[in-house]
Amino acid sequence: MDYGLFDFLTLLGSLGLFLYGMKVMSDALMELAGDRMRNILATATSNRFFAVLTGFTITSIIQSSSATTLMVVSFANASLLSLGESIGVIMGANIGTTVTAWLISLLGFKVNMAAIAIPLVGLGFLLSFSKKKNLRHWGYFIVGFAILFIGLQFMKDSVPDLKSSPEVLAFLGEYTSKGYLSILLFMFIGTLLTVVIQSSSATMAITIIMCFEGWIPFDMAAAMVLGENIGTTITANLAALVANYRAKRTARAHFIFNIFGVSWMLVFFVPFIGAIGHTVESIEGVSPFVQASAIPVALSLFHTTFNIVNTTVLINFVPLIARTVKRLVPKEVPKEMIIEQPHFLDESSLRYPQTGIKALLDESLRLFEKTAYKVITHGLHVHRTEIESNKKLRQIVANIDLLELDVDAVYYNKFKNIYGKIVEYATALQGRFDLDEEKIVAIRSILRADRMMVEIVKEIKPLHANMYHYLNSDNEHIRDEYNKLRRMILKILRLSRKARIGKLEEKYLVKIQDLRDKVEQYDVLLNGTIDHLVRDNLITSQMATSLMNDSAIAIQIAHDLVDVSSLLYLQRDSFLDVEEEDESLLVAA
Repeated sequence: MDYGLFDFLTLLGSLGLFLYGMKVMSDALMELAGDRMRNILATATSNRFFAVLTGFTITSIIQSSSATTLMVVSFANASLLSLGESIGVIMGANIGTTVTAWLISLLGFKVNMAAIAIPLVGLGFLLSFSKKKNLRHWGYFIVGFAILFIGLQFMKDSVPDLKSSPEVLAFLGEYTSKGYLSILLFMFIGTLLTVVIQSSSATMAITIIMCFEGWIPFDMAAAMVLGENIGTTITANLAALVANYRAKRTARAHFIFNIFGVSWMLVFFVPFIGAIGHTVESIEGVSPFVQASAIPVALSLFHTTFNIVNTTVLINFVPLIARTVKRLVPKEVPKEMIIEQPHFLDESSLRYPQTGIKALLDESLRLFEKTAYKVITHGLHVHRTEIESNKKLRQIVANIDLLELDVDAVYYNKFKNIYGKIVEYATALQGRFDLDEEKIVAIRSILRADRMMVEIVKEIKPLHANMYHYLNSDNEHIRDEYNKLRRMILKILRLSRKARIGKLEEKYLVKIQDLRDKVEQYDVLLNGTIDHLVRDNLITSQMATSLMNDSAIAIQIAHDLVDVSSLLYLQRDSFLDVEEEDESLLVAA
């Protein structure tokens, strides 16, 4: 058999053309339906059965199980999907990827797609010039679809002609007639090919061509398909290497699910492919064990049936798989790190709008619940643990524990830098994607919350200093007034925390809103307190001036706290009218 370097490069080029066509087609479909699919993925996986259906639907539409798996890993990384939901989606993606195999089998081997591929490229090329975005992407999809089948035809034409070289067939026969050893060998070949090519669909196409050209029999091809199921898990595990423990757990679950499925299939391999062969023979009239032309459909049926049965069996064991991967990948205990470094704003979360917005929200919540919370409590001379306890607020404020707080150091070393990173990340997110109005509003709401947190930190400095002075005063009247201000702010903090822990229970949210409407009563100038205290000589004029100023600052902090809780916890602004210019949102402190 005369098969030189040029022929090998032609075969390699044909594979490249096939992969390029698949990429163009998949990318176009992602542009057309990707954002909608990601929204469904982020919100419509409430139980494992629906998660399977979601994974199947998304993969069937975008024609790429790798893209679906990468989305799942990214969403798990951003905590948009729980481990159980992620496993369900991956199960569905395994079934959805078999649709590609059917397209290749039916259109690539039953229909002469190469004859109409060039006209399809022409049609897609014309559509790609359309001013309408959707039509342009439909054009790219058609071009990719056509190139895929052109590449498939070239692969069929460029593989070595083994029929004219019986000595090579005899050589291959040695490796296909060793029983289970041959099955394991070809399963390993399928795994290796998929790892190298990084596309189970391309490996499936190669497998079908090898059978169609008479290289290997149907049973060895089925073994390669099992190997492809293992090899395709490598993509998710590679993506999870730089992600957090949640993404790693999802990737490991994908691997365990596919390994377990392949394991039980090896036990029932012979009767299973026998049943597939009998089914195809009854439909096609020829057996895939006898006629090579029947193998493409037989392989597709084997691939689909195996994944459906595997999912049906293992869907009941999702909790067990989840527990297993949790033991294999323990929760990461964060190391002590400089707080100004973001925890969630990583490049992997910028892959999709949904994960990017979730990362922004998580980073802002961390800034609020860790840093801002501590600044406020210490600014009011209260330990955080006391607010989180069941002690009554009157008891807490009665126990005056004068705490040192360098507000400037906190602001410049922690707050300012991380706020700048959040703004930078939000700018990158908005520049990378063509976002709809709802997502733009969500990003702006988060930025407004962050800006108000910065204002709270700045406002706490003079309040902290005066409280340090007057809470230690011998004048019980001034101490009482400052304790009222402390109690007002601490009450909002405590209600906000209860709302968060109670998963936004309505009663807490109503209380917070009611409290916001009533904070004006703490204004010592408007409610007559200053007039009374000064007229009766209960406080000095210097105390009165400080109290008036600090009362206004405390009320503003209270307003901002309620608004931050609303923007971050409810993801909507239900308290303030938005009148600021959009540009002002992107000005760092």
